Amino acid sequence: MNPTSTGPIQNCVTSGIRLLVLLALASALTACVSAPSINDLNPLNWFSDDEVDPPTPLVSIPAEATLTPQWSVNVGNGQGKNYTEITPAIDSGVIYAASENGAVVAIEISTGNTLWGTRVEGVITGGVGSGDGMVMVATESAELVVLDQADGAIKWRHAVSSEVLSAPQTNGDVIVAQTVDDKLVALDAEDGELRWTYETTQPALTLRGSSKPVIAAGAVIAGFSNGTLVAVSAEDGVYLWEERVAVPEGEYDIDRVIDVDGDLLLDGGRILAASYQGNLMAFEVTSGRIVWGMEASSYHGMEQGFGNIYYCDDKSQIFAIRDNSEDIVWDNSDLINRQITAPTAVGNYIAVADYDGYVHLLSQIDGRIVGRIQADKDGVRANLLADNGRLYVFGNSGRLTAYQLQ
Repeated sequence: MNPTSTGPIQNCVTSGIRLLVLLALASALTACVSAPSINDLNPLNWFSDDEVDPPTPLVSIPAEATLTPQWSVNVGNGQGKNYTEITPAIDSGVIYAASENGAVVAIEISTGNTLWGTRVEGVITGGVGSGDGMVMVATESAELVVLDQADGAIKWRHAVSSEVLSAPQTNGDVIVAQTVDDKLVALDAEDGELRWTYETTQPALTLRGSSKPVIAAGAVIAGFSNGTLVAVSAEDGVYLWEERVAVPEGEYDIDRVIDVDGDLLLDGGRILAASYQGNLMAFEVTSGRIVWGMEASSYHGMEQGFGNIYYCDDKSQIFAIRDNSEDIVWDNSDLINRQITAPTAVGNYIAVADYDGYVHLLSQIDGRIVGRIQADKDGVRANLLADNGRLYVFGNSGRLTAYQLQ
């Protein structure tokens, strides 16, 4: 089938150029634009002696909850030297993890036994996706690589238009991925043949990153750097609906950055999205009708629990919002500027990890930090995973550890 395009075509801008432009603008406009959140996202600041927004120092806490290590496995070089966020995936009792230098492993979550390990040629930048007997990653050279869940054998690899920084997804018929040039592509799950492409207009300036697509009710839903959430048919890429999560405002390009970079949250018939310098919004999956929304700024995904929506803003402040309202149940500012991960619910707690490798447990009731452990001295950027009272932490060094909540 010939690929079809249902959106406006934009000028392609490589992710490298966009990142350099972002860093240059952030530096040039420091005197006249108040944008501390851009500094949080600037990886060069991590290695600078001049910290514009220093991380909040940690203070001692009474340990009301503990995380006990159950097993630990080394997965290649982890996140490597690139600004990647390669998050593992859990599927049918197995956790699949990948490292920047191409290592891909399958680990039995109950025991920590490695079922298989393989190496993909190239630098991995996107992943991990899993489902329907497949494990999916993407490389820096703009290739999607599909492996067999049973033994790690490579089924196929296929080039796409540009680099993929999030996890590809599948419904068994197609594999969909979002590229950094703001295209949504679908490849045939059997042989990798291009089935369709959907394109959007890309702003002059964007953050480096993208949310992973969601496949639901026969549609592929994806958030883009222009602040929109788009749904297209999974079968043929035909446009279904489009709604704005945020509207660009401000005089400078740096003020008008409104990327939807955090993973989308599927909640029955709703899909929730967050944008940088924009809003948190909930839409009907089938129609795109706005169900709920409030002003916020986040480049992470959200979590649910205890009737709340949990999110962290661009300064690493954590909020609990009563679902379908703008009522703040609690907020926690103890981890500001610590570059935390998206919140993950485990038991009665919310877990986040920070740039220094500490995992923090917060009470879902009042937001107090009630537990802490350092999982990786190299830090943690990948999102945490929870399953049956266990928390799985993939550190930047490549150490994947399973913790039991007690």
